Amino acid sequence: MNCCWVANIRGNTQVSNSAKSKRHMRRNAPTVIVIQHSTLARTTVVKLLEGELAGWNFIDMISTESLDKALGVEVRLIALDLAGRDVESTSLRDDLAAITARFPEAPITLLSGTDDVDIARQALKIGIRGFFSTSLPIDIALAGLRLVLAGGTFCPQLLGAVTNGLSGHNEHSSAKNEAEKSLDDRAQYLAIAEFTPREADVLAELQCGCSNKVIAGKLNLSGHTVKMHLQHIMRKLQAQNRTEVVARLVRRASSAHDASPN
Repeated sequence: MNCCWVANIRGNTQVSNSAKSKRHMRRNAPTVIVIQHSTLARTTVVKLLEGELAGWNFIDMISTESLDKALGVEVRLIALDLAGRDVESTSLRDDLAAITARFPEAPITLLSGTDDVDIARQALKIGIRGFFSTSLPIDIALAGLRLVLAGGTFCPQLLGAVTNGLSGHNEHSSAKNEAEKSLDDRAQYLAIAEFTPREADVLAELQCGCSNKVIAGKLNLSGHTVKMHLQHIMRKLQAQNRTEVVARLVRRASSAHDASPN
């Protein structure tokens, strides 16, 4: 695993069996599944996420064969190791099928040791919601995580490649369409990245039209805590009410899109 990620983990990343046994599953808490064969890499990712998503459940496993142990909990994100595989590989397709069969609503992200643009592009085409390479700075990776949890798509590799390609003069219409979509993703990233993970959770539920009571139940929060997060969201967006929150977020994303380089 790239030292950029490992070096940012404070303390011992080797979790003992006794420590793992103390990690209790909160029945109604949102859950992240990390599927990674390497113990060090898997534990490193979990450590990062534990620091970012306080109060969440984390289930780490070597392969998709252990997915059934996560049944019955609210899985909000699945991080799957690409493990050097091609996106079209039977192994990866089988893993994705196994995940989708059990957790059809959970966004899937890929953890990759490469920044290959073609792989990233293919990943998005098959429905992957986030492509995280181990060369990403920690703050960017965590901001991308917040974006995915809020319902967006994160793939900086594809964004950079397509944006650079806009300066050419002979692009095909399909390439232009892909460029426009990538810039939309960039605008969404810029609009959502400033929110904390919990604020992003609340915002995602708010965009689905959920009431405070429903949001509190789904996120295992108190009604007071939900109101506090909503107040922070409204202050950041300079909004007066829930409807204006959604409207202003869309407006900011549109403004970021207009400001993007052509």
